[in-house]
Amino acid sequence: MATKIAQIEGMTCGHCESAVTQSLMELDKLTDIEVSAEKGTAKFQGEISESELAAAIDNAGYKLISVSDE
Repeated sequence: MATKIAQIEGMTCGHCESAVTQSLMELDKLTDIEVSAEKGTAKFQGEISESELAAAIDNAGYKLISVSDE
């Protein structure tokens, strides 16, 4: 399974990382989730539509900028 990297706008601290991680974990489609506020990224494995990913990140209070393969 390919690793994907999401660029996320608005994360600045550990709380931000926790909020995004929790929101992505609730999807049950993604594994190996690593969120970095410093890099502004979420790295994960799994198949998910960009709109579903954007909604989960938006639900955590942040904005999805782009998604790419690692």
